Amino acid sequence: MRVSPFRMIVDVPVVGRVGDHITSYFSEFGEFQGKISDTRRGQILLELEMTPEKREWMADKLAWLLKRRQDPSVKEVRRDARFIPQVSHTTLTLADGSVHTCFIIDVSPGGVAVSSEVQPPVGMPLAIGSCVGRVVRSFSTGFAVRFVEKQNLADLSRLIVRVDHPDKDSMPPLTASA
Repeated sequence: MRVSPFRMIVDVPVVGRVGDHITSYFSEFGEFQGKISDTRRGQILLELEMTPEKREWMADKLAWLLKRRQDPSVKEVRRDARFIPQVSHTTLTLADGSVHTCFIIDVSPGGVAVSSEVQPPVGMPLAIGSCVGRVVRSFSTGFAVRFVEKQNLADLSRLIVRVDHPDKDSMPPLTASA
């Protein structure tokens, strides 16, 4: 695989057609969506579709991977592997009870990196979805939160992603048709 923040060449068992829209998942990077712009025998060129925040995260991740490849002394200091959930938008609840939307950059059982219009200070308690934690670091595109309790990997996506459901009273009644 050859990859940039804008496109990637991927070896595939079945080559699609130019213009096909696909979704793919890579353990190191998470889920990507894009359109096939070129094909070769056993390969596709995928034009990546992503938000500016995710593109910046991808550029940073690729730079770090290159640095690690060139210098074996560079080590991963995170205790838990991070991943990008399939649904990346969720709620951020601050200690004062205010609720904001945020974008999940990546997540692990121990914490989450998010991007939001609000930038809480380091040390502030808050919740991402229903996972409570504290801000431990700020960076140009967001901030990192360490969860108070390490989360079960199998439950993590369900816990951090809060989907607003319409109020059942506002939904039209079901009617039977003959």
